[in-house]
Amino acid sequence: MKVDQAQPTRKGEELAVERLHPYLEVHLGIKGPLTVKQFPSGFSNLTYLLSLGDKELVLRRPPFGAEEINKGHDMEREYKVLSQLHPVYAKAPKPLLYCDATDIIGAPFYVMERVAGIILRAGRPIDLPESTVQQLCYNFIDSLAALHSIDIEATGLVEMGKPAGYLERQVTGWSKRYKKAQTDEIAAMNQLIDWLAANLPDSPPASMIHNDYKFDNLVLDEQDPTYIKAVLDWEMATVGDPLSDLGLALAYYPEVHDPASMLQFSLPVTKGMLTRKALVERYLEKRDVSLTPSQLIFYYAFGLFKIGVIVQQIYYRYKKGYTQDERFAALIYLLKAAAAMATQAIEKEKI
Repeated sequence: MKVDQAQPTRKGEELAVERLHPYLEVHLGIKGPLTVKQFPSGFSNLTYLLSLGDKELVLRRPPFGAEEINKGHDMEREYKVLSQLHPVYAKAPKPLLYCDATDIIGAPFYVMERVAGIILRAGRPIDLPESTVQQLCYNFIDSLAALHSIDIEATGLVEMGKPAGYLERQVTGWSKRYKKAQTDEIAAMNQLIDWLAANLPDSPPASMIHNDYKFDNLVLDEQDPTYIKAVLDWEMATVGDPLSDLGLALAYYPEVHDPASMLQFSLPVTKGMLTRKALVERYLEKRDVSLTPSQLIFYYAFGLFKIGVIVQQIYYRYKKGYTQDERFAALIYLLKAAAAMATQAIEKEKI
């Protein structure tokens, strides 16, 4: 398996190198030629590989047109999260520079260290032994449990969110985001909005949560692919209900009987992969917490609903012409699949 590689920037998503280059030289103190490539995967904030002199850096900026549908692409907040989290959770990359000026590349951005390694991408086969895949799955869920176990009071991370009433605000907020970006009438999504609002569970003590934890946001070591070197994409990280973070991770996690349109955008199901049920058991063991069956269904369904909303927001940008990335054309089918899976979990009372 190869280290994740950047590619030439996509049309319409180029950076203004003539302004960016001198800005970086002055503020980072690194001299030399600048070349820019783009990491091709991912559907939200845009991520670029910068080669400045002999240094490799990563630049993150909001997607074009995102300002019309939500405020979830806050570069300053993402930079602050990494600044506070990196010292206590080494898997969070080290941030180096934040720029709030829009006259450099047209939007605020930040720069962080590059952590090179393997990133498992949707549609790419996982060429690893069964025992290695199994251990990777254990490490996947253990790393999430470790994040949730950080003492947010002692580290000051509690200031990154408002734990009281978190889950209710989340259900209300994600429902509003869906309505704002809606392009098609999908009955299952409307029904989920009502069900989630009517079935809110009591939240456990708050923790630092990633809010987008999945395999393609992990950087694996090239020599030992079971070792997670870094966790990426902290744009939605906050302090809140850790079980909502677990539910979203489960919603992203593939199983063989998932709808084809869902599996198209996930990792291939591979021998050695744990079941979602086994991941839950491992998580509860690592954190020494409990979870009722009804709670599990809620958090899993909410995770699928959030995937549906994220997909809807991206599809909205595609429909409006803010991006020409043809990967986005089929996202409407992923949205419908996520809604159907959530509905099925609720009706059958199993994940």
